[in-house]
Amino acid sequence: MSPTASSPRPLRIITSGAQAAPIETLLPGYDGEVEVSYGSSLGEAHDSIPTRLAKGERFDLYFLAEAAHARYSRDGLVSQDFVPLVASRIGAAVREGAPVPDISTSARLKDALLAAGSVAHAASASGIYLSTEVFPALGIADEMKDKARTIFSERVGRVVARGDADLGFQQMSELLPIPGITIVGPLPPDFARVFVFGAAYGLDEGMRPAAEAFLEFLRREDAAPTFTACGLDPIS
Repeated sequence: MSPTASSPRPLRIITSGAQAAPIETLLPGYDGEVEVSYGSSLGEAHDSIPTRLAKGERFDLYFLAEAAHARYSRDGLVSQDFVPLVASRIGAAVREGAPVPDISTSARLKDALLAAGSVAHAASASGIYLSTEVFPALGIADEMKDKARTIFSERVGRVVARGDADLGFQQMSELLPIPGITIVGPLPPDFARVFVFGAAYGLDEGMRPAAEAFLEFLRREDAAPTFTACGLDPIS
């Protein structure tokens, strides 16, 4: 693939883990050169989007959580435009072959968390939600301080697959591709927050046409099943 006529150089994009799998799946069918980087929407990992922005790295298209876009656009680091692409939900996983806990209600989720020897969650939007809202609402914030680990620069599912955590939480789309784990299910209805992920344009107006073309490619009707298969609900 090569840059298109309207693009003077390859399109530089960065995606958080929630949208990485469908983008990777669809990318070979795109007629244009795209350079892909990866980093969480939020958090302090060395490769996260906020860390990269703080170091002066810039991209033409950012695939990130809506809440993260609000912050970075306010600071003038990305465009004001946000294109919602998918809705995502947090899921839980255990190591393949391990007993699968019931987390179908708030009470059972609480029991599962207290019974787990160790719990892993992401450093980005899903982990922040768990640590700042779910754990306190369940009344177990103090108990979780000693057993909950924030995972930086690695998929939570890989930590669980190695046996380094009994129970792991991350966006469903980030758990599904990981071998060696069993998906327990989504959070119970009381905590089933929907996270909106999408794209924000970079500040280089010369690359805007190429960024718009790539977004149009991802939003085709025949691309929707790929997002669905990755655990995401396309937003039309």
